Amino acid sequence: MTKTMLESVKRAQDLLYARGMDTHAAELAMRAVTGKSHAGYLASLREIIPYETCSQFWDIVKELLAGKPIQYILGEESFYGYSFEVNEHVLIPRPETEELVHYALERANRLFGDKVIQVADIGTGSGAIAVAFKKERPSASVTATDFSEAALEVAQRNAQRNEADITFVQGDMEEPLQQQSWDIILSNPPYIAEDEKAEMSPTVYAFEPQSALFAEEDGLYYYRRLAQNLPPLMNRPALIGFEIGYRQGKIVQEYLQHAFPEATVEIAEDINKKERMIFCEIQ
Repeated sequence: MTKTMLESVKRAQDLLYARGMDTHAAELAMRAVTGKSHAGYLASLREIIPYETCSQFWDIVKELLAGKPIQYILGEESFYGYSFEVNEHVLIPRPETEELVHYALERANRLFGDKVIQVADIGTGSGAIAVAFKKERPSASVTATDFSEAALEVAQRNAQRNEADITFVQGDMEEPLQQQSWDIILSNPPYIAEDEKAEMSPTVYAFEPQSALFAEEDGLYYYRRLAQNLPPLMNRPALIGFEIGYRQGKIVQEYLQHAFPEATVEIAEDINKKERMIFCEIQ
């Protein structure tokens, strides 16, 4: 029996809702198989969809019901207004990280004005932070690092896709950055404690790269390490910005204040009023 676009999407949404999954993914799946924009999708809801298109749609829905994120199924996600390739080698960029970029850009404008600045993104993954920063501040010289060769390949393709001139270096965290000094260092490192796995979405745990999610020392290992190792790498003035877990702010603040006694270290909340970022302004 033929179905309209609306009927098919509604049925898929009901199935997803029954499993506690994101129902909006059904619309994204339909738009993907029909090639329609959001406006085009809304204008076509009463149309009968061809059998082949319907079959493609339900193939995607089956993957969704198995827990696979829609971003991995479609192979892309939007971040800061730019399109990024994503696959199982990189985390899916999230809105909270957009806020890290937004506030870092604001602070960069205040601290450096029109100066050509040296910026590094540690643990770049898909390249989202590095690419967005470069696109929004084209004069910046941006370098991005990652331990994973597969992740760097994705990041390089994303830089090309968005016409962002970025230097990519493979290596462990801050180690590839030791040959020069930096005005800004940003990072969204692994920060989930092993004992927090039970609180996580099964979709995230099953499909996203665990090496980019979990950290030792109750999720604090990389913050402690970076606080210890970044002081000799920073220019004056300088800015450090990290995404953090919502329960980690005070401890990470202590790490950075100890490493940079003269700095102003501030915790910032995300749009959901949770502590999600920390910024260290060094004079």
